[in-house]
Amino acid sequence: MNNSKYDVIVIGGGAAGLMAAAWAGQRGKKVLLIEHTGKIGEKIRISGGGRCNFTNIHASSKNYICQNPHFVKSALANYTPFDFTKLVESYQIAYHEKTLGQLFCDGSSRQIIDMMLDLCHQYNVEIKLNCHVSDVSKSMHFDITTNNGYFKAESLIVASGGLSIPQIGASDLGYRIAQKFDISIIPTKPALVPLVVAESGRSLFTHLSGVSNRSIVSYKKTQFCENILFTHRGLSGPAILQISSYLEKDHNEQISINLLPDIDLATQFMADKHNKQTPVNYLKAHLTNRLVDNLITILDFNKSITDLKKENLLLIANKLHHFQVPISGTEGYQKAEVTAGGVDTNELSSKTMGCKKIPNLFFIGEVVDVTGWLGGYNFQWAWASGFAAGNHC
Repeated sequence: MNNSKYDVIVIGGGAAGLMAAAWAGQRGKKVLLIEHTGKIGEKIRISGGGRCNFTNIHASSKNYICQNPHFVKSALANYTPFDFTKLVESYQIAYHEKTLGQLFCDGSSRQIIDMMLDLCHQYNVEIKLNCHVSDVSKSMHFDITTNNGYFKAESLIVASGGLSIPQIGASDLGYRIAQKFDISIIPTKPALVPLVVAESGRSLFTHLSGVSNRSIVSYKKTQFCENILFTHRGLSGPAILQISSYLEKDHNEQISINLLPDIDLATQFMADKHNKQTPVNYLKAHLTNRLVDNLITILDFNKSITDLKKENLLLIANKLHHFQVPISGTEGYQKAEVTAGGVDTNELSSKTMGCKKIPNLFFIGEVVDVTGWLGGYNFQWAWASGFAAGNHC
């Protein structure tokens, strides 16, 4: 079996691991990148419907959830969306802004993977696929035991991702390595994930399955205005995925949905007080027929608007602007885009991603307790944290 010595070993061949390996290699380090599956960059490949939402031009610390909200500032400042976009342009990869600062490849996400692999090859990074790590220890250096041999390194960068999307190889290896070195872990949970509605209210959602509606979704003081999508078990869509990361418990929560974010229905009712339509017919100018027809319990007034009392009209408006939804849980890691929680940022240097108490051990990307919003923010964290570790390992 192999017994090789490297300056740097990177565990994990996703966005963060590729970035760290490339930049460590650029500094002249002898680098080994270990990936336990047979493919590099699978999350890159499937992201953005196959076009890779590779960054967001608006990325800043406010777009991330972390026990220490200041932790991400240094890495994001030292490697910005502009820096990564410049790299993309240097490879003549065409891209476009889709919405809300989200940048996508015009072609395929494979272009981003090929770009990162080319950087690694340029800087002589050795890559081992189907290489399973069974043990990590440290004496004078790090000793990594795998099914492909034993490897030694002066520095170890853990970029093994989280628990989300197990079907493409998600693993808890990074958390196990952290535990072995007595590094604190913030409890993990699925994030950017569809929500399951409590059984008591699920029949409505089953009937609405497939209906999309631009809405404002609120949870406590946090809100997002984007599309929601009704599913047979509850809710999905961008606004729902965003709010899911903020839920404090994994069951028995409640969110509020403003189904009519662009109008003030109460004011409009008062302005149209002489309208002879029923509220159901009236609202079909603003909401899809299927949505209105299934919300009949809220709108169940046979009288016309002109014949309804003001308090009845205000009640309808209030229910549509503050549609309360009891949440019993999420669709879990199987459907989650990312994993919230992870290696406690208090254990790491915000400048280098290095462990404060274990010299030359680094944690980057999704394995760290940093969760970005939907829309390219998590990729930007991967690039920025990988850049930090790659330049300080």
